[in-house]
Amino acid sequence: MQLLEKITPLFEGWNESLIWSVLQGHMGYAIADNDEAPTAAQTVLGDYCFFAGKASAAFAAKAAATEIVPRDESWQQAIEEAWGDRVEKMYRYAIKKEPDVFSRETLERYIEKLPQGYELRMFDAAIYEKAVSESWSASFRGCFKDAADFLARGVGVAVLYEGKLVAGATSYSVYSGGFEIEIITHRDHRDKGLATACGAKLILYALSHGLYPSWDAFDKRSVHLAEKLGYHLDHPYVMYMVK
Repeated sequence: MQLLEKITPLFEGWNESLIWSVLQGHMGYAIADNDEAPTAAQTVLGDYCFFAGKASAAFAAKAAATEIVPRDESWQQAIEEAWGDRVEKMYRYAIKKEPDVFSRETLERYIEKLPQGYELRMFDAAIYEKAVSESWSASFRGCFKDAADFLARGVGVAVLYEGKLVAGATSYSVYSGGFEIEIITHRDHRDKGLATACGAKLILYALSHGLYPSWDAFDKRSVHLAEKLGYHLDHPYVMYMVK
């Protein structure tokens, strides 16, 4: 039996697409405390690692990413014991995965409200290269290997102003039947509805292609945007950021 098959039961019921991406073999990798008979494991994708199974400080110390997510309180204790003041405890916000909650009419209206002078365009090779070449938008590369991988498996909606990329909504990662959304707006173009417009267009793209656009919120501002687009908050959860 392959390692991913062996550790999948440890993550059962954890409704997180970044975990699914790894366990389904699309992206990232996993590390177990014992490859033959694992009792604990972490899935690693991009900046995130998720710990499940029997908690231990020794295994928590092997976190392979800078943003560490514990399954429960026992893992919180293990991470704090292993990392001490080298990590900062934070809260993220899980958003419910509800395929039938979106109003296409509402999303279309948000797109129509895009301010004059701004243009929505689907990501292509040229836009992708623009995005990853600037620090503010570099995370649009997501968990894809390169431009070819992104264009083959990912999707993105860009907001252009005078030909320059100023905002966008893209797939950060992919899993069977969907992708995780990443939205960024350049600081000089915020509070204009750009994130709402490109987020709406990306959600409509997903729905028209039989995909689910999964959302996980970094802060309450992201929660507000998600709810505006039709999502609902599930619950806050603990994350540790390596300093």
